[in-house]
Amino acid sequence: MTTAEELPTLIPQPRTYRWGMGGWYTLDAETVLHAHPGTEGVARWLRATVGAATGLPLDPGADSDFAITLLVDEDLAPEAYRLTVEAYTGVRIEGGSAAGVFWGAQTFRQLLGPAAFRRAPVERRAEWAVPMVVVEDEPRFGWRGMMLDVSRHFMPKDGVLRYLDLMAAHKLNVFHFHLTDDQGWRIEIKRHPRLTEVGAWRSRTKYGHRASPLWEDKPHGGFYTQDDIREIVAYARERHIRIVPEVDIPGHSQAAIAAYPELGNRDVVDTEALDVWDTWGVTPNVLAPSEDVLRFYEGVFEEILGLFPEEVSPFVHIGGDECPKEQWKQSAFAQERMRELGLKDEDELQSWFIRHFDTWLTGRGRRLIGWDEILEGGLAEGAAVSSWRGYAGGIAAAQAGHDVVMCPEQQVYLDHRQDGGADEPMPIGYVRTLQDVYRFEPVPPQLSEAEAAHVLGTQANLWTEVMESQARVDYQAFPRLAAFAEVAWSALPPGPERDVADFERRMGAHYARLEALGVDFRPPGGPLPWQRRPGVLGRPIEGAPPNV
Repeated sequence: MTTAEELPTLIPQPRTYRWGMGGWYTLDAETVLHAHPGTEGVARWLRATVGAATGLPLDPGADSDFAITLLVDEDLAPEAYRLTVEAYTGVRIEGGSAAGVFWGAQTFRQLLGPAAFRRAPVERRAEWAVPMVVVEDEPRFGWRGMMLDVSRHFMPKDGVLRYLDLMAAHKLNVFHFHLTDDQGWRIEIKRHPRLTEVGAWRSRTKYGHRASPLWEDKPHGGFYTQDDIREIVAYARERHIRIVPEVDIPGHSQAAIAAYPELGNRDVVDTEALDVWDTWGVTPNVLAPSEDVLRFYEGVFEEILGLFPEEVSPFVHIGGDECPKEQWKQSAFAQERMRELGLKDEDELQSWFIRHFDTWLTGRGRRLIGWDEILEGGLAEGAAVSSWRGYAGGIAAAQAGHDVVMCPEQQVYLDHRQDGGADEPMPIGYVRTLQDVYRFEPVPPQLSEAEAAHVLGTQANLWTEVMESQARVDYQAFPRLAAFAEVAWSALPPGPERDVADFERRMGAHYARLEALGVDFRPPGGPLPWQRRPGVLGRPIEGAPPNV
């Protein structure tokens, strides 16, 4: 009998995976693609990717032993799939929905080998062999996310589309799109044009950690037009990826205040003198708690909801993190506002901001989600929490009956360094290796079964202060995002019991897929010469990270 080690390697690891009849099934120019109703989008994707890489036409045709057949089987869970490759039935991909069929198609592509991940054939080949196997699979979590910060360093539209493809290849299905921050506003809002005319551009950029003496003395910026956003949304929808757009309030708002000074606390600071911030950290400049500010951001969110339809974006992220309260404490207007509203302190004033937009979004059929600071001063009913400062915020929220996405900094912030070596480029934080990420467990043991049901899933975050290019984002994301994807998808044993050696064995094959996709990942042996940033200051922290 064939041993498990001889099965082709798959990432994420499926629930069950075995040889069928044994041997190999051949695809050639006669192989047709039969898409049953509801799977037409998957067929388009297969022709555009696998068809382009193999040179096979994959013409439409009927079910036969020379067909790749796609169909929905509603007896399966929505994202579950069954992939069967047999001599007498051909390739059959069944899913509980079109999404399940799509995830099965991703597995099928992996079975074809690394060459199937290229954009055109690298050799003339009349036949392609796929192993005769049976794969039955479904995800552990419904929220398998990646956050990309495009404010600190802008990623052009084509780079975002590329990352949606990379997410799909790893069966990740939630793209958290961090669109605004102190260092740049990245989405066109037609009723407030200065948000991108002014707020999308900064005059220079800190190079390295904020303590670095180095600067890039050139303007940096960019933004997505509304048509760009519509294209990104359509691209994600075709890949069964939901998008969580984030507009940060009431902190992390200096780019917006630079564009519209009336948004800031003008009785405390000369907001007319503020520019889009050119360094990193947390700025004290936050939004004023005025009705005019609420109306301004309601207008922003009206356009956001129009661009991100509910079926793609049921959640809208409002940030809510790292909001310094000093300006509110000094502002006579803010203090009077607190008295009018009956609020006892500035934490409750921040909660008032969050509750307002929770009510506003709920009334329009959306759900608010924010970083775990929104717990301070009282969590808005119905709001969900991105637990980033550790597990504690997520535990508190779940125990209070709120939904949670677990993304604790010390486990899944991929901007943190992945090795302790001197060659790591601009090293930030504690060391979080590929193996550390693979051992990450999203559900804290402190939660009861009922409380754990509030854990929607998990997310890896990519903050781009020290990622000045797409290649730098690739280096920080991969290969660790592959380990994270398996944590989010697969039914793994508890963290300490996970088979790291088997995962590393499978990664040996997966590196070839990443190479074919053009991913500038960190090699197992360390950074390549052009991946290093000698002399550029980071902020490494020694020792084991806190588990909070």
